[in-house]
Amino acid sequence: MKKIMILACLIFGMGSTYAQNAMGEVIGEVQDTKGESLVDAHVYIDDVFGQRYQARTDFDGRFRISAIPVGEYALNIQKYGDTIKGIVVDVPRDGFHNCGIIVFDGEIVKQLGDVIVSVDQGLKLVDGNIPVTTMKAAEIQESALKFDVAGLVESMSSEIQKTEGGELIIRGSRPGDMLYLIDGIKTAQIGVMPSAAIGSLTVYTGGIPAKYGDTLGGVIAMETQSYFDLYRTWKAKQLKAGK
Repeated sequence: MKKIMILACLIFGMGSTYAQNAMGEVIGEVQDTKGESLVDAHVYIDDVFGQRYQARTDFDGRFRISAIPVGEYALNIQKYGDTIKGIVVDVPRDGFHNCGIIVFDGEIVKQLGDVIVSVDQGLKLVDGNIPVTTMKAAEIQESALKFDVAGLVESMSSEIQKTEGGELIIRGSRPGDMLYLIDGIKTAQIGVMPSAAIGSLTVYTGGIPAKYGDTLGGVIAMETQSYFDLYRTWKAKQLKAGK
């Protein structure tokens, strides 16, 4: 019984550590209708657990909300007693979602339909400066390789190759050097995974963050989808449809 309890604690601890690491940020800038920075506006996200992630705009109207679990959310902005509701943001793993410039009219703005948002979501950064390749669930479902996880990973970067034995290598590294993580847990190989269960695939081909340890073969990090991931995605679709 004691061994079972110790094992359960270890598993729970590993899951908690991963939950703390699978985070991202949301950044952006808020202006009024005259193009001037909106100072001290309240910018916040409420998740399905009732947890609030929030920040205040600075003197340049800029904001940064950090330590947000990966997924899609509705961003809200409050100022002068009015609130912009339902700006959909997609928080990437170890990176940021850039909302660009959001124009806020304190007199008439109530919903997303009245808001002008300039969005730049191009490059996702790791630890502030390292580009990575990420494929989200929607892209995976549209891929012709969605039933072949190894083939899906190989298609994400020209630096990834598959050996005759079916192993993945990066830039001619030796077989076995690749590091695989599924929900933050290291595995010997990526194995077989139903495409509908994959939330995202992230490939690091260089500049690997220290938290993944010492490896010369690159990192492939897979995140599976939970009920709450599916709920957030559904909620985001409802917001986009104006419901």
